[in-house]
Amino acid sequence: MGLIKIFSGSEILALQLKDKLESIDLNVVIKDNIQSARLGGFGSADLAVELFIQETDFHKANPVIEAFRMSI
Repeated sequence: MGLIKIFSGSEILALQLKDKLESIDLNVVIKDNIQSARLGGFGSADLAVELFIQETDFHKANPVIEAFRMSI
């Protein structure tokens, strides 16, 4: 199994969702393209932070992800 992308958006929203997922004992991987672009000397997009989880954890994470999406 591999990682699946569950969110792409602003850093603030990504960190909120990450905290919610970690509160139910899920490991979350963050890909921060904003920092990568800054360090490389390039500009960045607004939706440059992505969250990934293990495919096998999706059934546990889905209710949290849906509740989060409904709240924003």
